[in-house]
Amino acid sequence: MRKAVILFNLGGPDKLESIEPFLFNLFNDPAILNLPTIFRYLLAKLISNRRAPIAKKIYKEIGGSSPIFKLTENQSDALEKNLNQNKPKKEYKCFVVMRYWHPRAEEVIKNVKLYNPNEIILMPLYPQYSAATSGSSIKEWNKVCEKNNFKIKTSTICCYPIDENFITAHINEINKKIKNLNNFKLIFSAHGLPQKNIKQGDPYQWQVEQSVNKIVKNLNYNNLDWILSYQSRIGSLKWIGPSTDSVIIENSKIGKHIVLVPIAFVSEHSETLVELDIEYKKLATDNGCIQYTRVPALGTNEHFIKAMSELIINKKDKYKINENFPPKIQCPSNFKKCHCLN
Repeated sequence: MRKAVILFNLGGPDKLESIEPFLFNLFNDPAILNLPTIFRYLLAKLISNRRAPIAKKIYKEIGGSSPIFKLTENQSDALEKNLNQNKPKKEYKCFVVMRYWHPRAEEVIKNVKLYNPNEIILMPLYPQYSAATSGSSIKEWNKVCEKNNFKIKTSTICCYPIDENFITAHINEINKKIKNLNNFKLIFSAHGLPQKNIKQGDPYQWQVEQSVNKIVKNLNYNNLDWILSYQSRIGSLKWIGPSTDSVIIENSKIGKHIVLVPIAFVSEHSETLVELDIEYKKLATDNGCIQYTRVPALGTNEHFIKAMSELIINKKDKYKINENFPPKIQCPSNFKKCHCLN
């Protein structure tokens, strides 16, 4: 029995020359710009061309490329090892698929077909579901499978915002940083979304809130001073808030030690290594912060790898193939864009 696990992640440019086409792929995604094809194509061309010089400066801060593919490969290797431990024969093989840069679904499906699995499990590296992240990756994979006439039993792990092992992984990483600290503000920072996405039924904000609430409860820290905020806003639309930069400024001015937790990113990339580590640290320092600490993304944290492994293995024992897992327990019914409610 051969099972292929498809790990979805964002992707990132592997060199400076890749930045503009990477940005084009991002903004040409209908989940990002919901416009008719020709208008989306033209606008994506315009935006990627204008943003490329700024983005190049950002990527130069981290060596001229994104580390996300290599780090995702490390997660893939750790997960595959965990899935196959104590098995007489290798049963699972993991494949990395990036949404906006190589290796993309069209490339990876060739290797999956050569592997000739009996079953496929789709595993987004986005613990909290959004139509713009997990949803977009799942749609692209299904479209590529249809194009290649690749029909095989497929299950989808749509989200896992309150999975016990996922929560434990965050608690372990946070405790390493806040041990022996006083007078600190614990800031959970997630990538933002336009408010209209949430109003249209995207469950992302609700799921992020569930993750943070469970982490805070399980930290069991008396009088913990914490807040959830959102980063990476672009464009003129109104986004969900509060914004991470405004929270940092406010707490830096009153002398708080800033402790920043990337709650929705599980792999380091430009939005953690530059936005959080460089830009927000400078913002904090400029506004009077004396100490600034950033909790790392989960990466290959053993509890996070265990979370994914158990979700993949236990799914088979409890739910039918072609059903989503976890089942319809996560989101209120008004979040109609949630994959598990469709």
